[in-house]
Amino acid sequence: MTESFETARISFEKSEAAPDGSEVRKLLSLPRGSMARFDLPAGRASRAVVHRTVEEIWLFVSGRGEMWRKQGQHEEVVEVEQGVCVTIPCGTHFQFRSTGGDALVAIGVTMPPWPGDDEALPVPGKW
Repeated sequence: MTESFETARISFEKSEAAPDGSEVRKLLSLPRGSMARFDLPAGRASRAVVHRTVEEIWLFVSGRGEMWRKQGQHEEVVEVEQGVCVTIPCGTHFQFRSTGGDALVAIGVTMPPWPGDDEALPVPGKW
């Protein structure tokens, strides 16, 4: 069976709100993963969440900020900017914030594909 090819262009019009409060623009999806763009306006922090069943890899493409991640007793904050790539393993508490004058923007890959808004559960955060 042949899969059909898909092509998408990021919409700069209306966006959806992600469970963490960032703006999300869904891109494409395959049976084992999906991709989206996340924008967090300058000076804002996301809500802290934990994913129930998915893991993610994010590549920051513009802006400056920080990403907090916590699993059990292991906790860290890393500075993020264009070119920084981070993993968010399933069960990781995480939160990010924009510390520069522009929006913090990341492209994220979710494995398996994002199942819906009840995937992300609120947790106590860093900010």
